[in-house]
Amino acid sequence: MSKIKIFSLGGLNENGKNMYVIEVDKDIFVFDAGLKYADDKMLGVDYIIPSYDYIKDNIKRVKGIFITHGHDNQMGALTEIVKELPEIKIYASAFTIEVIKDEFLSENLSIKNLNVIKPHKKVSFGNNSIFPISLTHTVPDAVGYVLYTPDGAIFYTGNFIFDSSMLGAYKTDIGKLAYVGKQGVLCLLSESVYAYRKGYTSPYHRTGDITSEIINKNEGRILYNVYQTQLYRIQELFNVLKDTKRNVVILGKRLETVILKAIDMKYVDFDKKKIKTISHVNDKNIVVIISDEREKPFSNLKRIVRGYDKFIKIDENDTVVFASPIDDGMERTATKIFDILSKVGANIIELSKKKYLSYHASSEDLMLMINLMNPKYYMPVIGEYRHMVENKNVAKLAGMNDENIILKLNGQIAYFENGKLIDNGKKIPVDDILIDGLSAGDVGELVIKDREILSDNGIVVITATIDKGTKEVLSGPEVLTRGFIYVKDNIDIIKEVKKISMNVIKEHTKGSYVDFSKVKYGIRDKVGKYLYDETECKPMILIVIGEA
Repeated sequence: MSKIKIFSLGGLNENGKNMYVIEVDKDIFVFDAGLKYADDKMLGVDYIIPSYDYIKDNIKRVKGIFITHGHDNQMGALTEIVKELPEIKIYASAFTIEVIKDEFLSENLSIKNLNVIKPHKKVSFGNNSIFPISLTHTVPDAVGYVLYTPDGAIFYTGNFIFDSSMLGAYKTDIGKLAYVGKQGVLCLLSESVYAYRKGYTSPYHRTGDITSEIINKNEGRILYNVYQTQLYRIQELFNVLKDTKRNVVILGKRLETVILKAIDMKYVDFDKKKIKTISHVNDKNIVVIISDEREKPFSNLKRIVRGYDKFIKIDENDTVVFASPIDDGMERTATKIFDILSKVGANIIELSKKKYLSYHASSEDLMLMINLMNPKYYMPVIGEYRHMVENKNVAKLAGMNDENIILKLNGQIAYFENGKLIDNGKKIPVDDILIDGLSAGDVGELVIKDREILSDNGIVVITATIDKGTKEVLSGPEVLTRGFIYVKDNIDIIKEVKKISMNVIKEHTKGSYVDFSKVKYGIRDKVGKYLYDETECKPMILIVIGEA
């Protein structure tokens, strides 16, 4: 019999950053390692990953990271982790490994520890084993993972839907799910994002008809904005374009690489001759597919609409399609883009996120999964807390007892001993790592707060030079402002700031010693109060005092 811990380093009470840990006695299995895109309040931050200190501290016991599919929410943290832990093993299906490999090569990382797993082929790790099962999602080769333990199976679904029309690499193996369920499932970890929705997600995830209507009714160039690697939605676009004279240009090297590789591997069906180079981006009869390169959603489109892209400009003859739903927290960014496009005169088409759904399990999908698995315990994962509560309610409708449904937050441990849940109240420390460009971990709450101050109230820089011997002021104080006030219209304010600064410097330069800390504190305090009284703003004040 075993001692089992199940907890999350990220992914509970949030959208993205999925990273779940299952510890069976001394063996540690990690499922997914995703990122979360920063919202508009996270100034300058591109994305967020979970702190993986627990993985670092216990690396010798970690059997591997098992990735369900090739989306950033599930695999976006891998490059940062592998930079620090190059020997950690990563397991995924064939297409997902190819996506990960491209990410690693772009970062000059080793790919020697990438391991291809095949659906329905067991991988053994001593007393435990991993069994991948094919599930339906918007990317091919998506899998859920069964972890077989001496106390029963633990199944982590990742993202999934049930749709009998999805074939090949997108097909769910219901037979294998039922087979695992009959063997005895200790705990089912199932996603929660659409738990509040009644019915099945299918067929409302399909966009083929609306895409056909858009392509056939709109003349001129079409810009098709989609989240990267949403390959089945892109396949639906390609299905429409097959019978037209329209060609395609793919903006974004990362997206282009993924699509071309998917075509080569027969996961996507499209004639590569219809994919043109960037030189054709201004052709009238072109469809431009736009995605983002590990940045906030709409980053590339934002650059285009603001006129910063050197290849493409938008005009009144263009149609811009938002083919992916606008996530919570990104509405403000999307609204600004809509406004700019409206001023240009472009035609805007937004696929309603209520009518055209993402590939997440709705309530009936979840209940079918529960019925197939017949788990002893059920743990909602992947989603905000309100989604997890809805998932709990769905499980109760499916016959689960309230005491057998586990609701946790990141770091809180679900502890099992000999197949029985024991609530010991223990926690694992969790935190976020903010990624800003190429820097990881150097951006914290204080940096974000500084950026908020700069964006709201600007900055005031006060400089002066003091004679090293006589302690007299040789130059200054000089005042430089950015993003605060227009200097030419506020000469009196600038003069008063200089006067206050000079008085403080003289006050603390009597004798042979200068207390620079008191000078800087005094200027910051008195100037700050004066500026607030005059403007009701609190700019960031930097003081630079030198000696010569």
